[in-house]
Amino acid sequence: MMGTIWFWIVGAMLTAYVVLDGFDIGVGALHLLLARTEDEKRLVLRSIGPVWDGNEVWLIAGGGTLYFAFPLVYAASFSGFYLPLMIVLWLLILRGLSIELRGHIGMGVWRAFFDGLFALSSVLLAVFYGAALANVIRGVPLEADSYFFLPLWTNWRVGPSPGILDWYTVTGGVLALIALAVHGAAYLAVKTIGDLQQRARRTISVLWIPLIAITALSLIATMAIRPQTLDNYKAFPIAFLIPAGVIASLIALLLFSRRGNDRRAFTASCVYLALMMIGAAAGLYPALLPSIIDPKDDLTIARSITGHHAQAVGLAWWTFGIALAIMYFVIIYRMFRGKVDLESEGY
Repeated sequence: MMGTIWFWIVGAMLTAYVVLDGFDIGVGALHLLLARTEDEKRLVLRSIGPVWDGNEVWLIAGGGTLYFAFPLVYAASFSGFYLPLMIVLWLLILRGLSIELRGHIGMGVWRAFFDGLFALSSVLLAVFYGAALANVIRGVPLEADSYFFLPLWTNWRVGPSPGILDWYTVTGGVLALIALAVHGAAYLAVKTIGDLQQRARRTISVLWIPLIAITALSLIATMAIRPQTLDNYKAFPIAFLIPAGVIASLIALLLFSRRGNDRRAFTASCVYLALMMIGAAAGLYPALLPSIIDPKDDLTIARSITGHHAQAVGLAWWTFGIALAIMYFVIIYRMFRGKVDLESEGY
């Protein structure tokens, strides 16, 4: 029972990261496409100014919770995914530097360089995050000692010797990029006015059909390469409400955006991302890291969970810590409500 609680705690924290940091990654990916003037570029950056770094706390907290609750999964994944994790770390660093350093010098070439760096690092982050989740769903070549190694790519096929990048994980990366771009556009429509807001709304309309298509393709591909993901859905038919909710949220996203109800459109985008993450977790449970060699080597909750005393004590401290984090986020987002402009301070 306690292991299941920790499984869903880790899943909830990663979902919070995808929803919260997802919109500012999406904003970054669209930065050069939507912002036409220097003032619009400043507005785009101001729209995420007070919150982008705080949103990344959920990634650190999720990794820390995984390390505490499932140390074997943490050790196996951080060694096997060493190369992509280093790439993601550098992308996070470069993205942060581009936001912080862009306005330090008033030269056009300086700003153009960091604008490009901000957009490129955001695009690559979205792709690598999507590919990472697809790797977990697909499974990795776990050995009997619960460790594995994956090169960046091999023959681009899903099989016993895959790479981090193959046709399935690249599909996951493209899905993440489009989904986060739509999420970022929905957020920009909430925070801006005028031409920038209208472009954000048009972006949602343009990307909506590709998002529907790649979502359907990813679900079909997942069922094809890993049919076990349907086991929990067949055992608990109520779980089929998750894909139904995904479809409903996508429809609501487009309808609300076309009606100019940007807050509800953004909420629908949040629901879509959350349900996609919940659906993936439901398909994996009770495995945290499946093996593509032998299912007996799957890193499941039972194999990976820490000691019972540590679970109980950790749950108490986690509850206290997450209450503080939620309080902080409620305060900062409440202070940052409303549209952004170029005159106000504190961005």
